[in-house]
Amino acid sequence: MIELNRIYNEDCLEGMKRIPDSFVDLTVTSPPYDNLRTYNGNIEQWSFEKFQGIAKELYRVTKQGGVVVWIVGDATINGSETGTSFKQALYFKEIGFNLHDTMIYQKDSCPFPETNRYYPAFEYMFVFSKGKPKTANLIMDKPNKSFGKKVTGTGRNPDGTLKQHAAVKNKTNRVVKEFGVRTNVWLYSVGKWKVTKDDCAYKHPAIFPEQLAQDHILSWSNEGDVVLDPFIGSGTTAKMALLNSRNFIGFEISKEYCDIANERIRKAITENEAHK
Repeated sequence: MIELNRIYNEDCLEGMKRIPDSFVDLTVTSPPYDNLRTYNGNIEQWSFEKFQGIAKELYRVTKQGGVVVWIVGDATINGSETGTSFKQALYFKEIGFNLHDTMIYQKDSCPFPETNRYYPAFEYMFVFSKGKPKTANLIMDKPNKSFGKKVTGTGRNPDGTLKQHAAVKNKTNRVVKEFGVRTNVWLYSVGKWKVTKDDCAYKHPAIFPEQLAQDHILSWSNEGDVVLDPFIGSGTTAKMALLNSRNFIGFEISKEYCDIANERIRKAITENEAHK
């Protein structure tokens, strides 16, 4: 049996076999991107066949209505992007997941590309659901240009004629709120001290912003839910789950990265207790 709020130093494919069926509410993870990082030599164990086994386990352990957020990008080999991210997305659909949303993680800076390419500034955030998502706490922080004005809006019928949106029809005197639901393109600052203030985290070669993890955790889970990260790395998902009153389970094959993750979690617990 698996214990909550613990990071296991082991291969996630083996570790997830101990998780009961329909146990996890939300997975937020970023798997290896082809061969872009070596991860202390463990990248040699990564393959599409290994991914397939992990995807199947994710489907088994995810609750009905649960969500998997799969943050991924592609390597460019011999002048062509691999397309691995799309292959993975289609496989998730093949085994039963719904592709609930294809989101974009946009960065405010990027590396120099080859001279014949535009600068790469985003990664995919595929949001898969096992049936209809049971939780969708959509973040409303996008300023509305029409704030305070009367709500209006039209759409198109299949034949091309205009129709009034259902949200507007028969609802007179409604006004536009100050903030609306954000788009599915999320922009974050990246670089040292921007993704986290935890100095030890930067020993890991590919950390994603704490705010990104928190935004997905708040969007697709509730307090007390179980959040999984099978590639926990430096522990970002676990830390943000803990700070937002969720339980977590993490797997990480590298002992060095497990130590980093546990250090961040201990620090987060101490700081959280100090602020109570």
